[in-house]
Amino acid sequence: MRTTALTGGASLTRPTGRRAAGVGRLRLSGIVRYVILVVVAGVILVPIGYAVLGGFKTNGQLVGDPVSILPSPWVFSNYTDVIFGANAAVFWREAGNSLIIAAIAVTATVGLASLAAFVFARIVFRGREAIYTLFTFGLLFPSAVAILPLLILVRQIGLEGNLLGVALPQAAFALPLTIIILRPFFRSIPVELEDAARIDGCGAFGFFWRVLLPLARPALATVSVLAIVSTWNAFLLPLILLNGTDQWTLPLGVMNFSTEYVSDQARILAFTVISIIPAVLFYVVAERQIVGGLTAGSVKG
Repeated sequence: MRTTALTGGASLTRPTGRRAAGVGRLRLSGIVRYVILVVVAGVILVPIGYAVLGGFKTNGQLVGDPVSILPSPWVFSNYTDVIFGANAAVFWREAGNSLIIAAIAVTATVGLASLAAFVFARIVFRGREAIYTLFTFGLLFPSAVAILPLLILVRQIGLEGNLLGVALPQAAFALPLTIIILRPFFRSIPVELEDAARIDGCGAFGFFWRVLLPLARPALATVSVLAIVSTWNAFLLPLILLNGTDQWTLPLGVMNFSTEYVSDQARILAFTVISIIPAVLFYVVAERQIVGGLTAGSVKG
């Protein structure tokens, strides 16, 4: 460091060349990270923005001037027809099917994964880590690989063509990731808190239900949103396991709608945008809980 004398006895400390170079590299790395974040955000938001604004255009605008940003004029009928018009009955039926499947799958996923994560985190038994490792292997097992034996199993138990036959496999495939997220959070709860609960008369399940779950609300919100988004966007399982258009979910409805109205691109964009709104709204509402759950699990675990 270099010191330069100032009037009045004060001194100014200037960084040496090595320190200044380090500060410059930090600033440069910050700028690079900012540019990368802007590029990634653009890659994600530009197609979404194009779809949202495209739903307010006419097909003539989309074909004649595809690079224009704002519609001129704005056409609201594409969205209103999907919600209130001729396609409303189909849309709301498919939205209801998606909501039923998501509710069942999320309830089963979070409930079973919470119990399993509690056992893996708080109870010591022989072979615990081996069984937990077996669950982590489930992340490497895509649902497309198991679609044929899954179809045979669902058919044998009589759930083919039933919404429950889609919700339960969705919950099963979501269990590994949910357990992996919840276990570090459960392990981060102090042992002293568990001892105090036992002194007050709580058993293992009482501690889990009365103490652990209320403290784990951020983590539970995180896994719930992940399960909802994955279930809401599922395409292959509903396509294979459901029979008839009256049982279709919104992803299947988007496919069918885009085939039926192949020449009406603006209406297809409107239908697609409306179909993803519920999952986006749930994510926005639970955003703080999601970030808190991921941070707590990664830091404390």
